[in-house]
Amino acid sequence: MKYRHSLALALALALAFVTGGSAMAAESVHEFKMKDIDGKEVALSDYKGKVLLIVNVASECGLTPQYEQLQALHDKYHEKGLVVVGIPCNQFGGQEPGTEKDIKKFCSENYKVSFPMMSKVQVNGEKQDPLYAYLKKQEPAHDYLKSEPAKKDKISWNFEKFIVAKDGTVVGRVSPRTKPDADEVISVLEAELAK
Repeated sequence: MKYRHSLALALALALAFVTGGSAMAAESVHEFKMKDIDGKEVALSDYKGKVLLIVNVASECGLTPQYEQLQALHDKYHEKGLVVVGIPCNQFGGQEPGTEKDIKKFCSENYKVSFPMMSKVQVNGEKQDPLYAYLKKQEPAHDYLKSEPAKKDKISWNFEKFIVAKDGTVVGRVSPRTKPDADEVISVLEAELAK
């Protein structure tokens, strides 16, 4: 009996290691923590009861002007419970090369960004942030990857978006090229905010 229990425990630990551990066991975005752009720890559980729009961002990308729409969404829906979360990443064409200080300055001066920005992370590969390991494994209720095939196992480019319901579950995954204020995105955001 002891042997069977030890073997089961060893197998469970090995599986957790191979599949990414806590990211795989998580049931909600609210179980994760990140560092904000100033290096302070943020518990995503602080956003319970809010609708999240999580976006991997970059300052030197052809899609960077989407910051304008992201800020407009923040301005329009923040009081109704929407939180836009920008997460810088330098994995796509080296288009986010600066420090957190550089990124913060760029966003403030060029787009007047006032929504939460996190520290730079990797969203793919062995060093990916645990939140992204979790996000990519989810099967959202709405999948708006219109401009390219869904790449469930990896983030395809800068400005890929995840819509997260008030309970922390992923309800939408949106292509980088689909603008944040596209009708199909707004309809999901508004439906989730109304719940």
